[in-house]
Amino acid sequence: MKRISAAILIAALAVANVPTSATTVQVGPGRQHPTIASGIAAAQPGDTVRVSSGIYNEHGLSVLAPIVLIGTNYPVVDAQNAGDIIVVTAAGATIRGFAFRNVGASYIEDRAAVRVKNADNVHVTDCRFDHTIFGVYAEHSNGVVVTGNVLHGAGGSEVSAGNGIHLWYCKNARIENNEVHGHRDGIYFEFVENSVIRGNLSSHNVRYGLHFMFSPGNEYLNNRFEANNAGVAVMYTQHVTMRGNVFSHNWGPSSYGLLLKEISDSEISGNHFIGNTVGLHAEGSNRLRVTNNEFTANGYAARIMANSMDGTFTGNDFVGNAFDVVTNGRQNFNTFDSNYWSAYRGYDLDRNGVGDVPYHPVRLFSLLVERTPPGIVLLGSLFVSIIDTAERVMPIFTPETLVDHNPSMTAIAVRPALAGGMPPVQRSSR
Repeated sequence: MKRISAAILIAALAVANVPTSATTVQVGPGRQHPTIASGIAAAQPGDTVRVSSGIYNEHGLSVLAPIVLIGTNYPVVDAQNAGDIIVVTAAGATIRGFAFRNVGASYIEDRAAVRVKNADNVHVTDCRFDHTIFGVYAEHSNGVVVTGNVLHGAGGSEVSAGNGIHLWYCKNARIENNEVHGHRDGIYFEFVENSVIRGNLSSHNVRYGLHFMFSPGNEYLNNRFEANNAGVAVMYTQHVTMRGNVFSHNWGPSSYGLLLKEISDSEISGNHFIGNTVGLHAEGSNRLRVTNNEFTANGYAARIMANSMDGTFTGNDFVGNAFDVVTNGRQNFNTFDSNYWSAYRGYDLDRNGVGDVPYHPVRLFSLLVERTPPGIVLLGSLFVSIIDTAERVMPIFTPETLVDHNPSMTAIAVRPALAGGMPPVQRSSR
């Protein structure tokens, strides 16, 4: 009997320590809590803090409990260049519907509008970020969800700018349907695993639209990376999936649609590389599966360095590029098969849709440009046409094994959505 009574007492005490119902804390002019800081301080775990429309000149806000912090009609939280706006250290917290401004540049610390530290399953949704240096900065936090946000950086130099969405040592994140412009890197990952990055637009950033290192097992699906100064960089990573993305108009002396450096066992499929200086650059990258992509109107469609091995390039369309495939050596350790090449001049006598003559996509002139870059000024000249024609007739200098034995006679990978040209960038009207 005593044991039963003790168990009932322990259970009653446990129930007494758990909130029975969540409440809503109202913040705004004329409310009980005129500041966001006081509203957060009054909230209990599970409560909702609802902030009315207006301008709040606050910074250094600490979310220490799993609350829902929600804005009505996008209240403006202006840090007045004084530092971080919100620091979240509570698992399960949600921040939604705010306009964050003016974190202020610093050369000794990384400042952010929303910083998530050692807190799992935090949601940051439907917010606007303007001049916040770093927009969302998550570290040592798993299950972070960043969706539906619009982030505008101040541009400028790499030194003074921060990243729009920055994750460091995180797992199982979900980054979806965000717009990021004018930051150093639109999206930056380091030591991030098993995450999904889907439906984002990252454009006009100072350096990369997407930049990640040491981040295996992630999926990048249906994103758009446009007009970033250096394009997209993927480094020192394995088991990456990049599918259905658009890499377009990343143009400049050091720009790439997609730069792969020391990447292995990864899938690059169903993407669109349009109007880039270099569409796809692979260096020290092995066992890549590059399938059903569109390479259109790039300077260099695919630049595959000789130290990249055991990759397969099948079912891709190469249309109207200055150079379809470029390499820096006479040896090739990758397989090209069943691609469409708009520059192919072969024939199909048996009408099976496959060219009867193998196609060698590497031009002799491209090898000369690799060794003497200023020679690019001769592109389109009669001299270049003569040497390329001579090399096609009797290949001597280009890699003998870099050949497509089954060139497709018709385009394969072009998707209906892009058949009429690039769709317009969908910028937020919020």
